[in-house]
Amino acid sequence: MSIDLSGRLRVAEAADESPAVVAQHRIDGPGATLDMREFQQALWSAPDWPEDPYEDPSAAWTQQLPRTVCLTIDTGTRVLARPFEPGRLCIRSAEYGSEVVGHAGLIAAHRDNWLLKALDAFGLSGVAFEMESLRPGLLSAGLGGSATAMTAVCLLANRLAGDPMDGYQVVALAARLENDLGNSLTGTQEQSNVVWGGVRDYVWLPWGVPGEPRQGLGTSLQYELLGPEVYEDVRAHMMIVHTGTTRFSADVNQEWVNTLQREDAFPELKHLPGWAYEYREGLRTADWVRVGASLRGFREIRERLIPAYMAGAEALAEFVRLAGGEAFPLGAGGGGSCLVVAPDPAVLSTVREGLAEGLREIEFELLERGHRFEHC
Repeated sequence: MSIDLSGRLRVAEAADESPAVVAQHRIDGPGATLDMREFQQALWSAPDWPEDPYEDPSAAWTQQLPRTVCLTIDTGTRVLARPFEPGRLCIRSAEYGSEVVGHAGLIAAHRDNWLLKALDAFGLSGVAFEMESLRPGLLSAGLGGSATAMTAVCLLANRLAGDPMDGYQVVALAARLENDLGNSLTGTQEQSNVVWGGVRDYVWLPWGVPGEPRQGLGTSLQYELLGPEVYEDVRAHMMIVHTGTTRFSADVNQEWVNTLQREDAFPELKHLPGWAYEYREGLRTADWVRVGASLRGFREIRERLIPAYMAGAEALAEFVRLAGGEAFPLGAGGGGSCLVVAPDPAVLSTVREGLAEGLREIEFELLERGHRFEHC
């Protein structure tokens, strides 16, 4: 299959209606890393599956399953489709100042082509995708940047190809291409956040829903925990602080994957889903003491297993603790940003006023959707 878009996109460009997609970042928390394929599989054990998995809003039967809660925020990536030479494909990045070009149908499967390969997977040609950050300067911030970019590319390519894939397939494609081509070690939380968005709990089902035909990586049970009517209240208890320390998530995630092979570490790892469930329930019931306890419990296990997890965040975490809150490294940890949560919103004012040199707050708002299309 070959879908040449050059003519169609020239017409759209002349009318100032070039197709585009805006994809949003996410905040995670306890449950970070549990979305990685290796963790989904290692920590999953068949539960007592209820007749209606959505009947109980607390989803108490899922307490020991791997899960990640994502909160969609207003930073992210915009991808614009422009006409290009027939038979060829192009990816341009404004933030990196880069351009990668290849022949449709002949894109080699290596790291430099990780985004280009997504276009090729949908049989497209004659198109250039131009990528720009909604808020420059957030590279390696722990907000899921590279996975968000890949998912944006997959969503727009899917739309231009006539939507041959559903949301779960887009999640799986985006995760596998980024991971298998060596750009990063990624799971499925950022991809799921872009596809569905909101404040949402993803219970990972690495082998699909029992008794249903949909199978494989990217499958999840989803619970919308909170609606937009309470976003302002939630936002009052949260802030994001960038530590000024940069470390690629793949490096830290590889360390996390290695812990799965350690006999001494596995008993500790088995406690992580329980803390992720506590985070879910704390958010759902607006119990901010419970949220803080879940951040601390999950974080302390990870600190014991990999001390470098807190790199660049040690002083911030102690400062926040003394002020009456909790700090939690976002994403893989080992640098980037921290989520800061406090039962009393006044604590966040104290943190803002006392941020040490080199630390900076990342302003954000919560959003109900993980992406939006423009002109398509």
